[in-house]
Amino acid sequence: MRGGQKVILNALPAGFVDDLPEEDQRAISAAVGTAILLVGFDDIGRAELEFQEQDGTHHKIFVAREFIQPG
Repeated sequence: MRGGQKVILNALPAGFVDDLPEEDQRAISAAVGTAILLVGFDDIGRAELEFQEQDGTHHKIFVAREFIQPG
């Protein structure tokens, strides 16, 4: 997998959204199972993912590679 391609977010790590505002929790949880943009990988190997809600709200999350697959 390379930056710039779509990947499927298979799941979220346990507790990943627990400390976020409710609207962010809903949006990020809704991204599970969908194709979203893989921006690249950070220095410790986490996938940097970006997606945008229909209202234009932009989200960026970092997850371990085990939570994504090619889309």
